[in-house]
Amino acid sequence: MSAHLSPSPLDRPENLAGKYVSLALAIAVHLVLAAVLFYGVRWQTQATDVVEVDLVRAVPINAAVPPAPTFEPPPEPKPAPRAESRPTPVKPDIVEKAEPKPKPEPKPEPEFKPRLNAFLDQLKQETQRLIQRKNTDAATADLEKEKAAREATARAKATADYLSRIRGKIRGNIVLPPGLQGNPEAVFAVAQLPSGEIISVRLKHSSGNVALDAAIERAIQKSSPLPKPEQADVFSRDLELKFRPLAD
Repeated sequence: MSAHLSPSPLDRPENLAGKYVSLALAIAVHLVLAAVLFYGVRWQTQATDVVEVDLVRAVPINAAVPPAPTFEPPPEPKPAPRAESRPTPVKPDIVEKAEPKPKPEPKPEPEFKPRLNAFLDQLKQETQRLIQRKNTDAATADLEKEKAAREATARAKATADYLSRIRGKIRGNIVLPPGLQGNPEAVFAVAQLPSGEIISVRLKHSSGNVALDAAIERAIQKSSPLPKPEQADVFSRDLELKFRPLAD
């Protein structure tokens, strides 16, 4: 007699539905992990994508079991392309143009400069006045010298005229001695008063002829009073008179 085997509880339709549910959950979990790993690698280059996971609720045992979905494995993530390391271009040295130096600003003039200018102007004016005064003084001195020279010349002429008049009067009173030879000269010093009256007569230098010297002295005494000068300042108290027999 063959034994009749009862069907296994695992082979019941309810158990088969649980198996499919568990398998679906396992696959979903693996997909979530794969997505996490994929997007973790691309964290630095791409923003994290939002992964939506549909949780599968447990279907009641008595519900009809849908056919198991077919899942395709996700494509393997492609490695991110490496950035080619290009050599950093060497920038040529840029010759900086020399900027023009700013022109120095004019310094403000010190406050004492106007005073200095005023002082220099005053000094210049004083110098000009001194030069003019010097020129004037020089011109005045020249005029005074010229005037003095004219006065001296006039005085010398007046004195010569005065002495000439005195000698002419005395000569008119000389009586020359006989036998006189040559033209000897005798010099006499005569003192007189302002009125012309003779006070004294003195022989200073003899002519060498006693008779001639005596004749000239007598003529001087006889000529008193002597002529007065035309200019009072030409008068002289003491006179030196020279005589020769023959008039010069």
